[in-house]
Amino acid sequence: MTIDNHQAMLVKTRKEESFQTVNMLLLDNATIIRLGFFLGIFSAMAIWEAKAPRRVLQQSKPTRWANNLILTFLNAFVLRLVFSAAAAGAALLAAEKGWGLFNTLPVPEWIGGLVSVLVLDLVIYTQHVIFHKVPVFWRLHRMHHTDLDIDVTTGARFHPLEIIISMALKMGIVVALGAPAWAVVVFEVLLNGTSMFNHSNINMNPGADRWIRRLIVTPDMHRVHHSVLIRETDSNFGFNLSWWDRLFDTYIDQPAAGHEAMKIGLANYRDPKWLKLGWMLVVPASRYER
Repeated sequence: MTIDNHQAMLVKTRKEESFQTVNMLLLDNATIIRLGFFLGIFSAMAIWEAKAPRRVLQQSKPTRWANNLILTFLNAFVLRLVFSAAAAGAALLAAEKGWGLFNTLPVPEWIGGLVSVLVLDLVIYTQHVIFHKVPVFWRLHRMHHTDLDIDVTTGARFHPLEIIISMALKMGIVVALGAPAWAVVVFEVLLNGTSMFNHSNINMNPGADRWIRRLIVTPDMHRVHHSVLIRETDSNFGFNLSWWDRLFDTYIDQPAAGHEAMKIGLANYRDPKWLKLGWMLVVPASRYER
């Protein structure tokens, strides 16, 4: 082996060791990182909503917030109960067993991580479309749409069964990809953060909105998806990257009635009782479709 080759191998080894150090740091502190980002982004959006709201809310904020936040903590508990290690744990298991695409291909880990984040985002978009189009899944997902207002708390307002199905799908994709565990943590932080951001009731500068939505789903873009009009409900499915809606022709730029006048929710779920936790949980059993 030449000196140059030896030095190149040393540099490569040091880079790999450095990468592994960052990887373990992320994994060892994954819960704290997720919680920190959740609290930070939630607080920032809540303050922004209070200072500069996009719409005048129609329903009782204390009722909505109390029930939506209780549901958020319930979902976190259910996930921990059903999946002790969740998606990052699935990534570690796949790495240990040598399962998945990026655990067999000789590609740099950062490339595998970047591709994994992009693929996972596309999977979430596709899952969202399926949950609107397939009746049995729509029964679960429509609970998210029964909120009669939309703000930062709506971003975590999902039925526990939908959360379980989504996590199981995500874990399967993570194993199939052989996604690096750090990339899974990064993706989950991004997904959680962008969900709170794009559901928030914040008044953004129109010019900033136009530029940001070229890459990321903005609140004005996603609010269209919560319209009572079926054509608008079945559009703008992206949670993070806005590319997928444009690519697959599911993008609507603005609501027909305008953001201030548009009606949020579903036509057959106008009773405020559906804002309360007990009623939210039985939405899948309701005879009303939309």
